[in-house]
Amino acid sequence: MLNWFKRLFKIGEAEAHAALDKLENPINMIEQGLRDLREDLNKGLKSLAEVKALAIKAENDQKEKNKVALEYEHKAMLLLQKAQSGGLDPVEGDRLASEALMKRHSALSQIETLSNTVKQYNDMASKIESNNKLLKSKIDGWEGELDTLKARVKVAKSTKDFNQKLAGLDANNTLRMLEKMKDKINQEEALAQSYGEIADNNKSVDDQINKALEGSLTHPLIADSLAHLKAKIAIDSTKKLEN
Repeated sequence: MLNWFKRLFKIGEAEAHAALDKLENPINMIEQGLRDLREDLNKGLKSLAEVKALAIKAENDQKEKNKVALEYEHKAMLLLQKAQSGGLDPVEGDRLASEALMKRHSALSQIETLSNTVKQYNDMASKIESNNKLLKSKIDGWEGELDTLKARVKVAKSTKDFNQKLAGLDANNTLRMLEKMKDKINQEEALAQSYGEIADNNKSVDDQINKALEGSLTHPLIADSLAHLKAKIAIDSTKKLEN
C-alpha cells in the first residue's frame, strides 16, 4: 500500500509513512486523491479537444490561403496576357501583375507559418493524448487496487473484532458459571422432591388407606367374570387329564 500511496500522491517514502500514520482512514484520502486525478484527466481531455480545434482551424486557414495564392497567381497571368494582347497598357499591366504576385507571396508566407502552426498543434495534441491515456490507465489500475484494499480492510476489521471478542472470553469464568447453574438446578430438583415428600406425609388416614387398597377393589361384575373364567380353565384342565 505504501508504494501505491507514494505513486498516487507523488511524495517520498518518509512523507508517505508519516501521512499514513496520521490518517484515521487512509481509504478516504486515497478516494479523494483519485477524484482529484479524475478532475485532472477531465481537464486534460478538455485541453486535447481545444488544441485539436486550433489545429483544425489552422488547417482550414492554410487551405484558404492556398486558394488565395493560386487566385492571385492566376490574376497576374491574366493581367500580363491582357497587356500583351494590347487590351492593357504594358506598364500598368506589369504594375498590377506585380501587385498580384506580391499578394500571392504574402499568402504563401502565411501558408508556411500556418503549416508550422498546424504541426505544433498536432504535436501538442499527440503529447496531451498520450499523457491522458497514461493517466487514465493509472487511475483505472489504482481504482482496482482500491477495491481490493477495501475488501481486505473489511475482512481484517471483521477478523479483528472476532478475535477481540475471543480474547475477551474467560474460559475459567464460563466454566464456573456453568457449575453454578448445575448446582442451582440440582437444588431446585431436590427442593421439588422434598415438597413432594411433605405433601405425601400430609395425606389423611383415609387417603393412605385408599392408596393401599388401590387396585384391590374390583368391580363386582369383573370379579364374577374372573371367577367364572378360572372355573372354566379348571374344568378344561381336568378333562385333559382324564383323557
